[in-house]
Amino acid sequence: MKILVFSPYYPPHVGGLESHADEFNKHLSQKGMDITVFTPRIPKNAPDFEIIHNNVKVYRFPSFEIISNYPVPKFWSAVFWKLYRKLFEENYDIVISRTRFFLTSLLALIYAKVKKVRWIHIEHGSDFVKSGGTFSVIIARLYDYTFGKLILVSAEKIIANSKASAEFCRKISPRINCEIIYRGVEIKNIKFVEPDVKIKERYPNDCIITFMGRLIDGKGVADLLNAAKNIKENFKIFIVGDGPQAEALKRLAKKSDMEKKIVFFGHQTFENTIGILKISDILVNPSYTEGLPTTVIEAALCKKAIIATNVGGTPEIISENNDGFIIEPKNVALLKEKLEILIKDKKIRVEFGNNAFEKVKDKFDWNKSIEQYLKIFKNF
Repeated sequence: MKILVFSPYYPPHVGGLESHADEFNKHLSQKGMDITVFTPRIPKNAPDFEIIHNNVKVYRFPSFEIISNYPVPKFWSAVFWKLYRKLFEENYDIVISRTRFFLTSLLALIYAKVKKVRWIHIEHGSDFVKSGGTFSVIIARLYDYTFGKLILVSAEKIIANSKASAEFCRKISPRINCEIIYRGVEIKNIKFVEPDVKIKERYPNDCIITFMGRLIDGKGVADLLNAAKNIKENFKIFIVGDGPQAEALKRLAKKSDMEKKIVFFGHQTFENTIGILKISDILVNPSYTEGLPTTVIEAALCKKAIIATNVGGTPEIISENNDGFIIEPKNVALLKEKLEILIKDKKIRVEFGNNAFEKVKDKFDWNKSIEQYLKIFKNF
């Protein structure tokens, strides 16, 4: 079976959608699927073309980010049109798009309708855009109720990666029927990563609080810094990731006189990130919007105490039933309160971590996920 995947981002670009897309393709290719990925060339040092996981072909087209985290094809580029036309010369059995909000989903719609190919849309989002300023928020919502809705009503099959994503799809178009398939996580890969004890040795007496992810305003990292600035106990905040908000966060750390309390690691490999997570005591995900946050799943698999905002599919990972704290986004005072509880009480941290692990260890399994997709392909 030949599958064409339109993905708004793809590794080496970093994010939960990217890891989901890549691992999904890897596991499908292991089942004998012939997969082609059409995706923006972001970052710029990504190869134009490569073959990965034995038979996953990745074509990257010229593009740029018109605003942070929103890639746009260079429609004036002859290279883009040459690559896009080349897809029409091939015959695929199924077309897959990811997230209604990106232009790659419109490219998938055009391809599927012109070529009369079966089209599955996988939705990662669970809310309207809430970052980038009032104008951006208004435009984004208008886009969702026009082009986003068009994607959802036009695709022959909608798969949501969480209950929250399914509910959001029905909010945009109430008649939409969504099947929910949770993403898998590379549990074995996480298990075999060694804790980065050398970093831990630098801070033997500190409680390690970690954020992992893209440094964009919608991730709420500034809320974490503001919540922690008046906490008296010994702690360090590890910020693992990079993005357009990195310099602003460093300025905030300096302004808050917290430079010695915060360690900016920048972008790290998967192995380095998990190694840092494993020597951490608390994982904080203060995001304003999420689909199904991969970092929260990874933290649970590493048996870490978690504080996360009540957005997207987060309550489907931890339930606040002795397995973590769930707070409302932008509630800095409550975030501070929960941080102080966990910093002071190692027993609660261990209890939360163990309970979170038990909840997720069998829930986010790629073998189960891929079998569900293969069943859909067979009956589609």
